[in-house]
Amino acid sequence: MPRRPPRLTGDETLDDALIAFLDELDPIDRRIALETLGTALTMARGNVARLDRKIVNTALKEMRQAFSVFAPLRSRLKVTLFGSARTAKHDPTYATARELAAQMAAKDWMVVTGAGPGIMEAGHEGAGGDHSIGVNIQLPFEAEPNPFIAADPKLINFKYFFTRKLIFIKESDAFVLLPGGFGTMDEAFELLTLIQTGKSDLHPIIMLDAPGGSFWRTWEETFIGMLIKNGMIDHEDRSFFHVTDDVADAVAQIERFYRVYHSGRYVEGRLVLRLKRVPPRALLERLSEEFADILDGPIESVEATEAERRDDDVPDLPRIALRFDRTHTGRLRALLDRVNDEG
Repeated sequence: MPRRPPRLTGDETLDDALIAFLDELDPIDRRIALETLGTALTMARGNVARLDRKIVNTALKEMRQAFSVFAPLRSRLKVTLFGSARTAKHDPTYATARELAAQMAAKDWMVVTGAGPGIMEAGHEGAGGDHSIGVNIQLPFEAEPNPFIAADPKLINFKYFFTRKLIFIKESDAFVLLPGGFGTMDEAFELLTLIQTGKSDLHPIIMLDAPGGSFWRTWEETFIGMLIKNGMIDHEDRSFFHVTDDVADAVAQIERFYRVYHSGRYVEGRLVLRLKRVPPRALLERLSEEFADILDGPIESVEATEAERRDDDVPDLPRIALRFDRTHTGRLRALLDRVNDEG
């Protein structure tokens, strides 16, 4: 009998039945599945309102559907486009979004949008059906998916914003934000907050205007400038995003981020950065000294950890490990840029 996971129902007979039901799974997957089932069953018997049960049920269903759609596409790089649903087709911003999507699709990136009209429709028009994924939100208005994704099996419908945003952020490798309203601002600050606090991996975030546009430059100079002036964020936090009105520059910034860097993961207190090539030892020594203020010890070249090999988490790639203070994420982004530029 396997060791019982710590959080099941508390009913020994029911716990044994759950363990037997999932006995063929990998031990780690079995433990997670048992804890999930145990939580659901405990809630079913608990003093929980019916609305709360409905929220949990719907959220789980939405995540299950989304995970199943994205599962066969996990190896594909994906860029998410955010922006206003009210952008008209004759607006230069629509053409900019369409061109950005077309250029990324030409490089075999998948293009993810909220599946609605405006900027979202422009993204799917530019990317084409084979490179499009739709993550639609059901609203009293603007709820119909755009015609470029409406009949596509890669369209997912959500009731809740929070599950939809989870999928956007979890499944994407880069983000491009075009001018938009409350929803776009919400998505922008969600991204920046998760990266600043270390709750998300670093990703390229591009604030893209139509040529000659000033929406994002004004946003940066006024709002972000005010936050820095009042000490609410660090000056280095500007490095989380890049403002431009040039599609070619936006594409280049995304490609630059993945020039050497592949992905990252914390293992036993160390941040392990998986890379496409081994950086020179002299560069690691320079970076260890230059970024000593955010590191506890030198940056080291390492082999794949046991946890990474167990999860088949790109074990063949070279990697470096560092003990990051997990606070100054803007400085970490600067370090990563140096690896990409000089590595």
